[in-house]
Amino acid sequence: MTNERHSSHDGARFLENLDELIRERITGKRDNSYVASLAAAGDKRLAQKVGEEAVELAIAVTAGDRDEQVGEAADLLFHMLVLLNAKGIRLEDVTAVLAQRHARMTLQKSDEAL
Repeated sequence: MTNERHSSHDGARFLENLDELIRERITGKRDNSYVASLAAAGDKRLAQKVGEEAVELAIAVTAGDRDEQVGEAADLLFHMLVLLNAKGIRLEDVTAVLAQRHARMTLQKSDEAL
């Protein structure tokens, strides 16, 4: 684990580093780690936490407070990464699916333009 991981705030790289840190916390089983304790609580608790954060983001959207929306979105992304890693799913697995879908849509749009 490097200090660069904690100081990097450039979007995608930060998420990749956070994903790696979460995976390390889950597999390392550190007693004092929030991530490890949440993962150890099981699927039901993880799903509950992700659902709770999603609802909080939706409520923030209706309230119209941008700072609150950004904070809740960060909470949702974090807890989603914990859930995914607890299930053995990496961020790169998810981004690969998104890239495939994007490529299909781009191809479909270029075919429609012909």
